[in-house]
Amino acid sequence: MAFWTDGGNSQDPKRNFRWKVEIGGIPTASQAVDTNPLSESLVWWAKKVQKPNFTTAESKHVFLGHSYYWPGKTEWQEITMTLVDPVTPGATAHFYKMVQDAGYLLPTTSQLKTQSKSKSVTALGAFTIQQLDDEGNAIETWTLQNPFIKKISFSDLDYENDELTTIDLSIRYDWATCKTGTKINTVPFFDASGNPAS
Repeated sequence: MAFWTDGGNSQDPKRNFRWKVEIGGIPTASQAVDTNPLSESLVWWAKKVQKPNFTTAESKHVFLGHSYYWPGKTEWQEITMTLVDPVTPGATAHFYKMVQDAGYLLPTTSQLKTQSKSKSVTALGAFTIQQLDDEGNAIETWTLQNPFIKKISFSDLDYENDELTTIDLSIRYDWATCKTGTKINTVPFFDASGNPAS
């Protein structure tokens, strides 16, 4: 059998440049900070994003000259995303508003409002990462569960640097689901409601 073929049909491997990110908290054109029609959940100015990943802790027991290991708690790791900062739509304004919607207020106000998880998750909205085939169809979809912004870093300004201005985001979430084709695999062993599967 020839390489990357199956029964005579060409099999194209997944490619790192075929992907898109959608963030539900990015306002639609009618809700946007600016009025550009491209202000929507599709983050077309995304430059780079990590897929979800997790680590499993271990417990070690030494007996005589041998070491034995048992799996412990599994924890999902935060992901990072780099975005180009366009003038329109105003990405900086969008994410600054998300932080405010999460409950953060400057200390110049007398309001007692503070951040909470529910407000932070609502502010960011649904967060999906889709890997695409050559026709633009989703062949792998990661959905972050209860995501919120943990960190925002704006790029430095430099007279000797002619690169595009960027924004780096760190996103924390509880767990992630992965859909490939028609089968949904939830790792590690959670059902659709987020409860540990038996």
